[in-house]
Amino acid sequence: MKYAAQKESTANSTVHTFNKASAKSNQTATQSGTIEEMKKTLADEYFLQLKTQNFHWNVEGPLFFSLHKLFEEQYEEISEFVDRSAEILRALKSPAPGSFQAFKKLSDVEECTEEKLSSTKMIDILTADHTTLAELYKARLETAEQEEETSAVTLYEDLITFHEKAAWMIRSHLS
Repeated sequence: MKYAAQKESTANSTVHTFNKASAKSNQTATQSGTIEEMKKTLADEYFLQLKTQNFHWNVEGPLFFSLHKLFEEQYEEISEFVDRSAEILRALKSPAPGSFQAFKKLSDVEECTEEKLSSTKMIDILTADHTTLAELYKARLETAEQEEETSAVTLYEDLITFHEKAAWMIRSHLS
């Protein structure tokens, strides 16, 4: 946590005092970018989790078993990222959005409304989503780094690694 420090000199030593009110206003001002980006990240991850779980339920064809298993592993891992994103927001003293309406406004992940998709189309959609999110999160990582929000930096590093690997794992089913 950042504190506005003031030095008070006494005869032989320097005493540091912290102005918590000033620190709080500085903290809020410097965290606003990270907070807004984290809300978007929460929405992105939630929608991707839902889409991946939908594809897990509905995949068909010769790749059924491997994709069914892969999608399950991925939506479970995404679920952990959803929770971590919300917890970071709460730690930053911001409410975490929690409605489909809010998520829809915030998310860069498009909803999949088609009921019947081929496994190839599912692969294309999820590969694109994972690739896009990895790129978006690189920019969001920079914001968190600039604002020195360590927990957000760690999350974004983990998300980038996950999404790059997930895109590769899914895409490899087409080779």
